[in-house]
Amino acid sequence: MSYQVRRPAQRETLRLRGLDFQLYRWQGARPDPLILVHGWGDTGETWQFVVDHLCAQRTCLALDLRGFGRTQRPVEGYWFPDYLADLEALLDHVAPGAAVDLAGHSMGGAIALLYAGVRPKRVRRVASFEGFGLERTTPDQAPMRYAQWLDEIRDPPRFAAYDDYAQLIKVLARRNPRTSPDRIEFIARAWGRTREDGRVELWADPRHKRVNPVLYQRDQAEACWRAVQAPVLFVTGGASELAHRMAEEISEGRLTGLFSQLSYVTLAGAGHMLHHEQPEEVAGLIERFFT
Repeated sequence: MSYQVRRPAQRETLRLRGLDFQLYRWQGARPDPLILVHGWGDTGETWQFVVDHLCAQRTCLALDLRGFGRTQRPVEGYWFPDYLADLEALLDHVAPGAAVDLAGHSMGGAIALLYAGVRPKRVRRVASFEGFGLERTTPDQAPMRYAQWLDEIRDPPRFAAYDDYAQLIKVLARRNPRTSPDRIEFIARAWGRTREDGRVELWADPRHKRVNPVLYQRDQAEACWRAVQAPVLFVTGGASELAHRMAEEISEGRLTGLFSQLSYVTLAGAGHMLHHEQPEEVAGLIERFFT
């Protein structure tokens, strides 16, 4: 059974910072948009499940981030600050000079929180769903990290290819047992494309799998979080392995000391991909927070 879309997205190609971005627009009567930022390996298109449960008056916009989905792949590779610059370019295009509402999942949530601290006047409210950054690193990890990066330059990582969509759907269903079969099929069609040889590959650029040679600096990320002036909704999945692993870093008590206005929610029974697993509940949180 195929997923029944309630609010079809309008698709647009938007030229930002020298790349062609895929933009999904769910137009509502309210002119001020909610900007939705997807996570690593995902696409803007799969916010469809959440949008279908939001108020029909709400305008929502989502990009495929650079090198994901149907957005162009940069020749020079990937540098995390570019996601912030791309987001700002989008805001300059759709809401010039105005403060906006942001919601992001996983890497998209991390992007949204960083941007809200770097440009506090541009963000009215921000919601992060399982977007809590990476684990702390130490300087002694640097030699091995650079060595791994050099190894991956020589032997680039790849994404798997599949015989057909049925095989991809089977793999996604096994990895995401909490997501309904109709949504799994939709995700497979959003993430995959058919090659000339008939096999199915992911849209995502395999270079995203290459390790970052620059160690993640959590202290710097938290400095940006302290600069956030907007109210923050921080949501974790009660069954998320990543959230459990990061429990000490993302406890409500710790985050209350980092954000000046924090609403902290744990969504019971949800894993990391909570916007795919429980879109109605995620939409309810968004409606209550952004209204």
